[in-house]
Amino acid sequence: MTLFKDIREYVGVPRIGELRLSPDGGRLVATVQSLQPDGKSYGTALWEVPVAAGGAPRRLTRSAKGEAAAEFTEAGDVLFVSRRPDPTVKDKDDEQPALWLLPAAGGEAWRVAARPGALGRARAGGGAIVFSADVLPGDQATEAERRKARKDAGVSAILHESSPVRYWDHDLGPGQTRLFALAAPAAEEDAAEPRELTPSPGGALREASFAVTPDGASVITTWHHRLPGGEMRTDLVVIPTETGDAGGGAEPRVLARQDGHDFNGPVVVSPDGRLVACVRERHAAPDRIPEITLWVIDLATGEGTACGGELWPAAVAWAPDSRSLYVAADHDGRRPVFRVPADGGEPVRLTPDDWSYSELCPSPDGTAVFALRSGVAQAAAPVRIAADGGGVEELPSPAPRLDVPGTLTEISATADDGARVRGWLVLPEGASADNPAPFLLWVHGGPLASWNDWSWRWNPWIMAAHGYAVLLPDPCLSTGYGPEMVARGWGDWGPRTFADLMAITDASVALPEIDAARTGAMGGSFGGYMANWIAGHTDRFRAIVTHASLWHFEQFGGTTDEPAYWQRELGPAGSDTYARLSPHLSLERISTPMLVVHGDRDYRVPIGEALRLWWDLQRSSVESKFLYFPDENHWVLKPGNIVAWYETVLAFLAQHVLGEEWVRPESLA
Repeated sequence: MTLFKDIREYVGVPRIGELRLSPDGGRLVATVQSLQPDGKSYGTALWEVPVAAGGAPRRLTRSAKGEAAAEFTEAGDVLFVSRRPDPTVKDKDDEQPALWLLPAAGGEAWRVAARPGALGRARAGGGAIVFSADVLPGDQATEAERRKARKDAGVSAILHESSPVRYWDHDLGPGQTRLFALAAPAAEEDAAEPRELTPSPGGALREASFAVTPDGASVITTWHHRLPGGEMRTDLVVIPTETGDAGGGAEPRVLARQDGHDFNGPVVVSPDGRLVACVRERHAAPDRIPEITLWVIDLATGEGTACGGELWPAAVAWAPDSRSLYVAADHDGRRPVFRVPADGGEPVRLTPDDWSYSELCPSPDGTAVFALRSGVAQAAAPVRIAADGGGVEELPSPAPRLDVPGTLTEISATADDGARVRGWLVLPEGASADNPAPFLLWVHGGPLASWNDWSWRWNPWIMAAHGYAVLLPDPCLSTGYGPEMVARGWGDWGPRTFADLMAITDASVALPEIDAARTGAMGGSFGGYMANWIAGHTDRFRAIVTHASLWHFEQFGGTTDEPAYWQRELGPAGSDTYARLSPHLSLERISTPMLVVHGDRDYRVPIGEALRLWWDLQRSSVESKFLYFPDENHWVLKPGNIVAWYETVLAFLAQHVLGEEWVRPESLA
């Protein structure tokens, strides 16, 4: 199989994203991403998936602009967001996404709502539809003209009067995210003008998570507040959907607010409309880890209940009886599904297997939960989980099932402080005592994360196809092992994590199938930070690849898109933590060849980190290369650039780990 050997073939594989179930439980719709005909970008389309074994998936939409963010209305129509042109509009503006509806009865999709600025996701409940949109401050009647005037005048400047100014990979402003509501139309001619619900939110709805109550009367949404000293707090508020017009809306009613805590998404409302579930996060401090809890709130009284114990929810959905929830949460290198009582009772695990689950969609009859199932060795595919824990059934998938080139083994070690450190070990085909494989340590990002799922972006099977054994460890700070595992590395990123990584690396290279003399290390984001730390604290590896990495802690703390978040753990600039944990202070000890990789549009770990690291390596005469992407963010997402990324990493490793002659990647010729 050439799929993982040929990166160009790999980037062309379709992959499933979101999953939604119709209110009657009869239709399952998935969003599928695939390579566009030009081979330079990805597009998305909606597919219908059979709700039982047998049958075949059916493509529902097809347009050059693609479709995403599917949502069912109460009547079973499918809402989605697309940039596709509207054939009924004479003066077309195809630049901004609009909201479309695909009728349950069949026929062509038609446009429900459009705005001068981009539309975000829509949510439906009862007879109401609520959607988010980017809106310029000022008179809405002149917004389209003002946007055009800025564009025609070549003005891209944004005047900020408070932070933040960027988020992950995009600039914030000059528009604000606002919410709009309209009655779900029964036919195209019934479509009404949306009502604005939040006329002056400022930055309160940035990246908001929201849900509509089953009667359609209210929307519950996250609501950001700026605090002194650059801090932020996120509340949960309720807004009536029946109020609002071109000039106003109702004052939000605070449902959940607590100093030192955020109430974040996913926000989901119980089927009986009485309860709201969200995630409550206690703010961290240099001496206190964050506390993340499934939080259930009475919509009438605002009284909240902690549910699920130590589970950190990754996906949340209500059971149809409104007395319990289904929660997917990291757990010991997997992400099982649990049934969690809404009264705070003990959670019950429903999927006692090695898989990771997401996109939970409970059936209205209470017998099943539809979901996407994936794992380190298998890409996401739709499944039906018996709600009584009776098993999991695979469903026909619109994406191909992939055969990986090797085997996956669980491995663990005991760290110097006695803690168990576990991970996954990928072994390539043919690895044996007579033919030991070269070894790669691959550190995950986060740092609050876990190697428990398939990754299209950080895929170890490509490395296995080229003969490498790959260790995917979960050191301290990894999720799914309880608060103690996080606390072990809190405020001690480099030293404690390094000790854990070396312990499990020692256990791995001691295996007869692995060549302990040919080793490399790599990581991205927090994993890139650790790659830099490793470079300054050991010379055991022949090569190190560091992607989107932190290098100078104090510099990073003031230039990242979320400085307040990191200050909670690291303390204010100039504190002892920065001096203790900054990898740049070990520059003089680095001798291992390094490949530095970074995207210019990475606002979480800004490009200045890579530029300074690269210059420091160059002036210190450390053998190094710098793979720079002017148009990529934290991950590198364009098909051609993904090819260049893997080809360059493989060429660098081949030179230094395998001892081969350097060959410039074909994609960069």
